[in-house]
Amino acid sequence: MNDFSHDGISVEVLVLPRDMHRFDLIASFLRFRKQIFVDRMAWPLHHAEGIEFEQYDTFDTAYVVAHRGGEVVGGARLKRTDKSYGNGVVVYSYMIRDAHLGLLPGMPTDLCDDTPPVDEHSWELTRFAALPVPGLAERILETANAYLFTVDATQCLFLGPPAFLRMALKLGWHPEPMGAVVRNDDGRFLAFSCEVLPPDARPAAH
Repeated sequence: MNDFSHDGISVEVLVLPRDMHRFDLIASFLRFRKQIFVDRMAWPLHHAEGIEFEQYDTFDTAYVVAHRGGEVVGGARLKRTDKSYGNGVVVYSYMIRDAHLGLLPGMPTDLCDDTPPVDEHSWELTRFAALPVPGLAERILETANAYLFTVDATQCLFLGPPAFLRMALKLGWHPEPMGAVVRNDDGRFLAFSCEVLPPDARPAAH
């Protein structure tokens, strides 16, 4: 478990199935996702019993969860790109690749100029959300980077609004767009990749 505490907020990485004993915190993050993406942003995502979840919430997922005394205030989901899920007509891998392959109705298929990678050293970060607490979004991303470094990841793929790339630049990462900015009913999106940095080379805002 990675843990970073400041001002009463802890940012932890919880990995399934290793951290099943902390599943209450993961469930709280799924509830937080529903509040942000479904209730506030009105995205047409699958949800039930007050939580938002989908095919990528599997038992080899890592969740970066920011919380204050168990109350979730932000987080993100990490997936390794060489994993696959399902044995039926459709086999899923990760969101950016599956959108590129046309497996996700409603998602743009022109996110990437080239076919997204499938390898153990490339991970994807999605479902990023944070309350407007100063520095919180940056801490979530830095904690994600530190965890990815420990599992020998070399790059992290992101999917989000163009402002997400600008935030990565501000923090000192070197994002590389994987394609052009695209649009669907939920807004404007950009897929980009960032090199995973050693923790002692922690990016500095500039």
